[in-house]
Amino acid sequence: MSATLILLGICIVVLIYTVSLYNNLVSLKHAVGKAWANIDVLLKQRHDELPKLVEVCKQYKQFEQETLQRVIEARSMVQTARQDQDVEALGKAEGMLRMGLGNIFAVAEAYPELKTNQNFMQLQTRITGLENGIADRRELYNESVNIYNVGIEQFPAVLIANMFAYAEKPLLEFSAAEKTDVDMKTLFS
Repeated sequence: MSATLILLGICIVVLIYTVSLYNNLVSLKHAVGKAWANIDVLLKQRHDELPKLVEVCKQYKQFEQETLQRVIEARSMVQTARQDQDVEALGKAEGMLRMGLGNIFAVAEAYPELKTNQNFMQLQTRITGLENGIADRRELYNESVNIYNVGIEQFPAVLIANMFAYAEKPLLEFSAAEKTDVDMKTLFS
């Protein structure tokens, strides 16, 4: 009788511990989803601002059309990756877009009328603020992903993670080109 109670007690403890591990994994998964949603909101806002920036720049006929075209193409790639929630493709597209925006802002220095255009200045400030927000949220997303990935690999949680097909999530990393400064010589030569 006492051996049965001890065995029953052990089963109850194991069950409670298993449920606790599972609930922790669910919390980690939802933290990653929440962090992604926060990035997604800012990406959408920036996506909506970019056509306005391109249109303001197009008013200056001599403005580099190739630079504008690259931004439009990168914007489309970001949108596709965002909709597909393809974090790796998003990182690459973001790098291209950020480099293109850097080029637009650098080339704008050669156009005093554009630089002082109220719409351009407002859009530049807005987009720069969104870029900073995306960088901050990316850091939070990557931290959430890191905690999740570690959580699903630790024993004994890995047993539950495998049982319920919890897969590793990729970090949101931008390309090396995005981290480099704009080459001013090539822009104006």
